[in-house]
Amino acid sequence: MILQEITDYLEQVAPLRFQESYDNAGLIVGDKNMEVSGVMVSLDATEEVIDDAIAQDCNVVVSHHPIVFKGIRKFNPSYYVDRAVIKAIKHDVALYAIHTNLDNVLQDGVNQKISQRLELSDVKPLRQHPAAPMETAYVLGAGAIATLSSGLSGSEFIAYVKDKMGLQIIKHTKILDQTITKVALCGGSGSFLLSQAISAGAQVFITADYKYHEFFDANGEIMIMDIGHYESEYYTIELLHELLSKKFPNFAARSTKVVTNPVFYS
Repeated sequence: MILQEITDYLEQVAPLRFQESYDNAGLIVGDKNMEVSGVMVSLDATEEVIDDAIAQDCNVVVSHHPIVFKGIRKFNPSYYVDRAVIKAIKHDVALYAIHTNLDNVLQDGVNQKISQRLELSDVKPLRQHPAAPMETAYVLGAGAIATLSSGLSGSEFIAYVKDKMGLQIIKHTKILDQTITKVALCGGSGSFLLSQAISAGAQVFITADYKYHEFFDANGEIMIMDIGHYESEYYTIELLHELLSKKFPNFAARSTKVVTNPVFYS
């Protein structure tokens, strides 16, 4: 199998044209005509993940986050991005990222996966993007709004999210005296969707990367839950592994065991 068969499939799931203008999704390192021995799926394409791929005879790393986000003018092994790219090139490991294009599709996308982990139903984009006539097969949008079938109190819902998402800690605004039945969410940095979450009638908004002053924007109308960037997107690894394994059942797709989260709690 050649790499283009894999990239063509991933770009069918989440076309590159759906990525945000600032993004760098797609093939970052490698030749689409190269023979593939195995695929390593990860959230980040760090040097440690590439080492893991090499050790498991995988010459392709499919990550959610692109290791190269901005232009590189010099390659210096003192910087982690350069080290990863240099190692990938030295060992003929292709690097492919499927980032905001996967965020912006609902079907088989990041936010649908989070909704599934939380056992939510009636999942729709929180902010829908209009689709061109030729793209009616895609439900496009940022974030998600969904229903929690069994209403929970704020404190019960925090415990519920910790259990379903495998979390030990959650930063959140004041627990409001209301039953949670409608949940807004956005994997990664989603503070830009707060007004849509409130307008949609959500009692809670789950996302990451909230700054101190941004928590005040809840304004007593909604509970903001910041579960962490890595934590909110961790199950994207599972999503990508499922997609590749289903499409290529006779092919080796592996999930990295490397924890790439740069944030630690003590």
